[in-house]
Amino acid sequence: MKTRRPGLLCLGLLLSSPAFPAAQAAEEMRLAAGKSIVIDYAVDVGRISTSNADIVDAVAVSTREVLLHAKAPGTSTVIIWPKQGTRSVYSIVVEQDLEPARRLLKETFPNENIEVQAARDSLSLVGVVSSPAVAERAAALMAPFAKVVVNNLQVPSAGPEKQVLLKVKFAELNRAAADAFGVNLISTGAANTIGSTTTGQFSPPRPAELRGAIGAGTFGATSEFSIADALNVFAFRPDLNLAAFIRALESKQLLQILAEPNLVATNGKDASFLVGGEFPLPVVQGGANVGAVTIMFKEFGIRLTFKPEITGHDTIRMYVKPEVSTIDLANSVTIAGFTIPALSTRRMETFVELGNGQTFVIAGLIDDRVTETLSRIPGLSHIPILGELFKSRMENRTKTELIVMVTPEITEPVNTADVKPLGRLKEPLPNALLAPSGMAPAEAPGNRKGKK
Repeated sequence: MKTRRPGLLCLGLLLSSPAFPAAQAAEEMRLAAGKSIVIDYAVDVGRISTSNADIVDAVAVSTREVLLHAKAPGTSTVIIWPKQGTRSVYSIVVEQDLEPARRLLKETFPNENIEVQAARDSLSLVGVVSSPAVAERAAALMAPFAKVVVNNLQVPSAGPEKQVLLKVKFAELNRAAADAFGVNLISTGAANTIGSTTTGQFSPPRPAELRGAIGAGTFGATSEFSIADALNVFAFRPDLNLAAFIRALESKQLLQILAEPNLVATNGKDASFLVGGEFPLPVVQGGANVGAVTIMFKEFGIRLTFKPEITGHDTIRMYVKPEVSTIDLANSVTIAGFTIPALSTRRMETFVELGNGQTFVIAGLIDDRVTETLSRIPGLSHIPILGELFKSRMENRTKTELIVMVTPEITEPVNTADVKPLGRLKEPLPNALLAPSGMAPAEAPGNRKGKK
């Protein structure tokens, strides 16, 4: 049998007696941080107490007025004892003032449904927005208002994202001109002398056979030359025993090379294109493998890199970087037995904004080169007027211009329910290709005729 202690029984009787009334219900109040409120009393206030002065500060401004000032977000209890009557208990919840944050979000995103909620030192963003970029920008905008910003914004699932088809045309206009002038003179017996003069730039005739005798007369003697290259102007005077071979040429070339790559990229994503090759490049190692040579490959050819972005006005803002590079052996470098070619590169880089289907052109990338080769015979080439016969000159002029035409178009992926586009042949296939194996062309399904 259990017994109760007399002391505990007496304490229970005292707590249940009218001298100890039940806990008084607190009146709830909500204040914004930084705001104040004045409580008026009909009688004089005797005493004031607050559970957390860092959150709510209570001050008696007069005998019957109490000022409550919300200092920081949180919860505090304020008790006021009047000199006459019962005491008052207030449970005060201090919230952060969200009106400036709401106003800023509304002005920045007028068409978005964004709500702000506060919890202690953090802010929570709730609602539905149109894109992930808007959600990220809204969270960044609220960062100065709280230590922690919780982004609970939802983005509805969108359909297939738009894509950009980029049509590019590379046109290289190559103008090449060459001038050549040179003279080779041959004497088959003029002034009782057989010989020839040449600058060596163009192939001269060579004596095929020479015969002579000491004290022999010149009358009736013959000379013979083998003509390897008659150049393009040839003249021979038998009565003077003189022959002349002249190279006088002027040539021009016009060459146009086209490359038309087409690229498709998702909105906001990078895409690249390369048509060309790679050439080996020796690299000397260091460290523990010092002196060892490894091979690295370097790309060259026609390259295109671009990043499209579709704006809200259905225009296309994009970064474009086309490049054309070729191997230049004329400027190659030889190191330790390795011949490393140079690269002749033309590169451009730009940001443009175009409408759907518009075209912009990049031109003016001109490579102008002139190569001149001059050969002459010393002494004879300095004779006035006649000295030009003892000189030869060749000049090559190359002028190349690169033109790039870029046309972007907005496209959308095909949905599952959409009708798929089918390719069409410009010309029908031969009957032999349409006939299945083991079947004559006349029996092919496409060639069968209905019976009458």
